[in-house]
Amino acid sequence: MNKRIERLRKASLEAEHTLSIERALIVTNFYKNNYGKYSVPVLRALNFLEICKKKTIYLADNELIVAERGPYPKSVPTFPELTCHSVEDFRVLNSRDKQRYTISEQDIETYAKEVIPYWKGKTQRERIFSHVPDEWQRAYHAGLFTEFMEQRAPGHTCLDGKIYHKGMLDFKKEIVQEIEKLDYLNDPEATEKSEQLQAMKISCDAVIIFAERHAQRAEELAQKTSNPQRASELKQIAEVCRHVPAHAPRNFWEAIQMYWFVHLATITELNGWDAMNPGHFDQHLTPFYQKEIPLT
Repeated sequence: MNKRIERLRKASLEAEHTLSIERALIVTNFYKNNYGKYSVPVLRALNFLEICKKKTIYLADNELIVAERGPYPKSVPTFPELTCHSVEDFRVLNSRDKQRYTISEQDIETYAKEVIPYWKGKTQRERIFSHVPDEWQRAYHAGLFTEFMEQRAPGHTCLDGKIYHKGMLDFKKEIVQEIEKLDYLNDPEATEKSEQLQAMKISCDAVIIFAERHAQRAEELAQKTSNPQRASELKQIAEVCRHVPAHAPRNFWEAIQMYWFVHLATITELNGWDAMNPGHFDQHLTPFYQKEIPLT
């Protein structure tokens, strides 16, 4: 283990688990202003775009692969559109002995004022519970089972190797081609397909913007540091973030960063939790690695 990895490992182990209300505030404000104006797929895509434009960008010392789920390491966002936590939930998480997630009293008060009132009756959890029979609810409240869909998004994802051969701009071209092929006269689902494809196109733009913001932040930090080696690394980080995910990765570094942007995008748009799998990560990365190992 080299010194860089030792420092990153130490920082990761010592970082405190916290809850962040940043995403919840962005999402709540967006839905207040836009709910009902768009189809569900486009609404979700535009919401994701808003998050990518406004989310805090964090780059730590020693890092080469960048981007965090929250505003800083081990800071977990909440997803009020799935389950809107109560003040009591936050206080339990803030005080329990095992796997504690700290949150400031000020953030709890802000959440109670800005987030909870809007989402009352609108969350996925409440919608599910309003449609299941009484027998199911009695069994649930008796503790017979836990409901998998309470706090996370539907579906599981296991990636193939597409993202190592195509960038988001390539995917956008394919999406546009699919939109142009839609047959509105003979396909009764053409309009719904169009909305889904438009949402996919917006999502590609969102991830590119998210990466560009990391490139800009890396350049800002490069100008401020007095360490020539770190300045060089930060400039390289900026170059990487401007290439991926917009374009297919060209080397091992870009391939890892490409995956990480895609992973973060998926679990930031909606809480996939443990449902995002990189697939055969080693097999996908092997060709990039083999090109860079010294010839003997």
